[in-house]
Order: sequence, then C-alpha cells, then structure tokens
Amino acid sequence: MSYAQRKEMGTNRTVSVVIVALVHVLLGYVIISGLAYNVVKESVEDLKTFDVEEEPPPPEEPPPPPDTLPPPPQVSAPPPLVRFDSPPLQIQTTPVIQPPLPPTPIAAPPAPPAPPVPRVTQPRSVSGNLQGLRRNDDYPESAIENEEQGSVTVSLTVGPNGRVSGCSVASSSGSRSLDSTTCRILTSRARFSPAQDNAGNATSATVRQVIRWVLQ
Repeated sequence: MSYAQRKEMGTNRTVSVVIVALVHVLLGYVIISGLAYNVVKESVEDLKTFDVEEEPPPPEEPPPPPDTLPPPPQVSAPPPLVRFDSPPLQIQTTPVIQPPLPPTPIAAPPAPPAPPVPRVTQPRSVSGNLQGLRRNDDYPESAIENEEQGSVTVSLTVGPNGRVSGCSVASSSGSRSLDSTTCRILTSRARFSPAQDNAGNATSATVRQVIRWVLQ
C-alpha cells in the first residue's frame, strides 16, 4: 500500500469519527429536548391559574381634634422594697475622765495692821541757846595760834535723863581742835528736856546743832 492510500484511509476514518460524534450529540439533544418539553407540559397542565385581587387600602383615620391630648404614658410601678432585718447598732460610750481640779488656794490671813508709828517729841534745850554755852576762854590756844575758825555741825544724842550721852561731828570746821572742843563743851554743859513717846515716857532722841568759832 502506497503512502497516498494510507493517507486517504486515515482521512476517511477521521471524518467517520466526527460524523458519528455529531450524530450522538444530535440524538442526545433531541432526547433531552423532548424530555424537557414533556416535563414542562405536564407541569403547566398541573398548575391552576386564578386571578388575585388586591385588597383595597384601609380608610384613612381622621386626625384627632386639636384640644384632645394624647393619653399619658403608662408608668410601671416600682418593684416592692425588700427590707432586711438588721441588728440594732451598739454604740459604746467611753466615759470621759475629768482631770483632777487643782486645789483651791487657801487665802493667807490678812497681815495684822502695822503698829502705829510712835510719836516722839523732840528734846528741848533747857540751857538756852547752845551757841551761848561757848565762852571766849574756850577757844583752843592751838586754833588761835593757827588762826583757825569756822562752823562745826554736831549730832547730839540726848538720853532719857536729858543729858548728852553722845556727840559726833556731822560737818567739820576744818580744824580738829575746834571740832573736839565743841563736843566737849556741849556734852558737859548742855541740858535738855528729854523726848517722850506716845505713852508720855522719856526716851532717847537725836539733836543736830551748829556751833560757830570766830576769832575776836
């Protein structure tokens, strides 16, 4: 067999296969279409057709009159309160301890009144002026030689008997001889009425006296 013959036989076989395939496809389509037609036809016959009428719309409600108020909303009642019995509170009180009060100070008894100041009468000279008790011959010789003169202030202590029991120089004349001579003369010559206390008893007192010494 030549090459041309083999080629022709191959071509014819291919064409045959294609034709057979087309025939099978066509038969399958016819079968499927017929079955589908029958099924659709039977389904259409089973269906019952009927007209559906639409319901008319409900009539519109008239608007409420303007003076009517809407009903108040419903208020649900609150749930009931559940009370639990609790034990009473126990309050403990602590007593307040007051600090002890300080002792009341005891007032000291009033001091006794001071005794009255004794009233003492001053002694009075009974010998006259004490300056007159000095005589000219009483001038010390040493004071004359030194030309000493001046005033001597003396403090005389007069006893209950009226006599001078003490003499001291309160202010010197500048001359020791004149000072000492003044105390000697007054101690020996001066006499006093003694001082007296409140009861009228004689007592001691002090008298101050100034004696002047002047050269003639």
